Amino acid sequence: MAEILRVARLYFVLLVVVAGGRWLLGTFEVPYEKGHHIFSIVILTAFSCIYYGAFLRRWRDYRLIRAALVGLVLGLASQIVILLLTVVSYGLGLDTYYNHPTALNAPEALSLGQALGVRVSGLIGNSIGTGVVAALGWALGGLLPKS
Repeated sequence: MAEILRVARLYFVLLVVVAGGRWLLGTFEVPYEKGHHIFSIVILTAFSCIYYGAFLRRWRDYRLIRAALVGLVLGLASQIVILLLTVVSYGLGLDTYYNHPTALNAPEALSLGQALGVRVSGLIGNSIGTGVVAALGWALGGLLPKS
C-alpha cells in the first residue's frame, strides 16, 4: 500500500488543486451551471485512472489487479475528499459545489443526512468504478512503447 500511495503522489496534488478550485468557485458564487465543469473531480479521477493504469502496466510492470487497486485507491481518495467537503459545506452553512442539488443528483436542496446517503453510495460505487477504469487503462497500456 505504501508503494501505491507513493506512486499516486502526483494525483493527490492534482486532487487538492481541483478540489480547492471547485470550493473557491462555489464560495465566490460562480453559478454551478457555469463553473462545475472547470474543476471536475470525477473527470480528473477517470482520466487519471486510465493513464495510471496504462503507465503502470508498461513502465512499472504492474499486473492487472494491482493497477485496478491503484484506481480503487484514487477513486476512494476522491470520494473521501468529496464527502468531507460536503460535510464542511453543510457544517459551515455555505452553498458550495459540494452541496449543490445538481451535484447531489437531486431536484432540490437536501438535508445533511440525505446528502451523506448520496455521498456514501458514491464512495462505494465510484471507488469500484475507478478500479474498473484503471483496468481499462491497463489494457490500453499495451499500446505504449516499452522504455
